[in-house]
Amino acid sequence: MKDISRRKIMAGALLAPAAALAQKSSAKIWSNEYWAQKGAVKLYMFRKRTSAPKAGEKPLPVLLLIHGSSNSSRSSFDLATPGKGEYSVMNVFAELGYDVWTMDHENYGRSSQTQSNSDIASGVQDIRAGMEVIARETGRQKVHLFRESSGGLRAAAYAAAEPQRVDRLVLGAFTYKGDNSPTLAERAKNLDYYRTRNRRLRDRDMIRSIFTRDKPGTTDPAIADILADEELKFGDQVPTGTYLDMTSKLPLVDPKKVLAPVLLVRGEYDGIATMNDLSDFFLQLPNGDRQFVILPGMAHSVVQGSNRQVFWHALHAFLSMPKTSLS
Repeated sequence: MKDISRRKIMAGALLAPAAALAQKSSAKIWSNEYWAQKGAVKLYMFRKRTSAPKAGEKPLPVLLLIHGSSNSSRSSFDLATPGKGEYSVMNVFAELGYDVWTMDHENYGRSSQTQSNSDIASGVQDIRAGMEVIARETGRQKVHLFRESSGGLRAAAYAAAEPQRVDRLVLGAFTYKGDNSPTLAERAKNLDYYRTRNRRLRDRDMIRSIFTRDKPGTTDPAIADILADEELKFGDQVPTGTYLDMTSKLPLVDPKKVLAPVLLVRGEYDGIATMNDLSDFFLQLPNGDRQFVILPGMAHSVVQGSNRQVFWHALHAFLSMPKTSLS
């Protein structure tokens, strides 16, 4: 009999519940669409849970997923990938017992198209509008938040501004000051363009590059093309605001003002931020309930990486942590 280490046994046991969900059918998951209003701007929202809500029932924990700079909500978090396994974070976490929501920011996906460049500050206002819908529909005044990259900046900025509305905060592919970031250094070469224009090209090649720029092979190339098929239905132009913010205005979030418990998640090969940059942010967080997790074999996108089950496990483990006596 082969010798199997206790560490490997424990790792397999812990991963099993979340990983097993990849094999389950999502045919019975209930979903619905909503609209939030931010002044004259309509913001598309989408919700999934295992069954339709019923009057008088205990509310489920709410998880709100915030998209990034280049792709809208449902291609980011609810991508259907026939024959490729489960890639929908919404399906996985609905099956785990969450009431899962996502939304398109202004100028993305199904939401209103305006002349705005949809910067981080605008995204915080979007979240505020979306939270009003969630509170009305679920009865929950506090929610868990997750997002990658510029979505993490939106979510962290919202958490700093509205601490009473955030339960647990998970930041993937986050960047603090951006020091020595190879991704941001390359992006900054176009800073004058972002300053003078409100839209940038986001075509199929650009979408593919999200998954290859740091470490080719960490995402199935077919997934990038499936995502591009969905996103290009909305055109090949997206706002420049988050790119402008990330190349000229960092830091945008004061970690001392983020009061919620925080999980920082970084793909091993992600070029958006260095370990030193993230450690600087992490060490300044005031809440002792905090974790910093490096996901092996992952790059910028932990949601659509080939090892995404490891991300599911880390996310669920953090969100479902028992309360401590000092919480």
